[in-house]
Amino acid sequence: MINNEEFTKRLKKVIDYYGESASSFAEKIGVQRSSISHILSGRNKPSLEFVLKVLSSFPEVQLYWLMNGKGNFPAEKNAEQKVEQKPKPQNEDLFSTPQTEKITTEISEVKQITSNSKKEIDRIIIFYKDGSFSNFEN
Repeated sequence: MINNEEFTKRLKKVIDYYGESASSFAEKIGVQRSSISHILSGRNKPSLEFVLKVLSSFPEVQLYWLMNGKGNFPAEKNAEQKVEQKPKPQNEDLFSTPQTEKITTEISEVKQITSNSKKEIDRIIIFYKDGSFSNFEN
């Protein structure tokens, strides 16, 4: 039987190792963000499907280590080739000039397309893979 508290600590270690947020980690393994949240809070125990998704998405994670804490993380053979850690996203200026110019051009193109249909665009929301978003109102 696995110790849920210890499993949670190991899962947090994996998330930190890859420089992910809980949200981006959930996206990478293909589960809902609430699943990660419930496991990290101790509300739910991880399902077999969840564990298998972690293992298939992150080959440096060993099953025996994740479940029982025995073994190594990252896996021995990959320890020398440590995965490049992405820096955690900082407060990026989402409205910087280059990005704003590109988005403004794209919005203009969309306006041209929709002008024929006599519908007006109220707002456009752009969702980024890191979980952030930009909101543009007309």
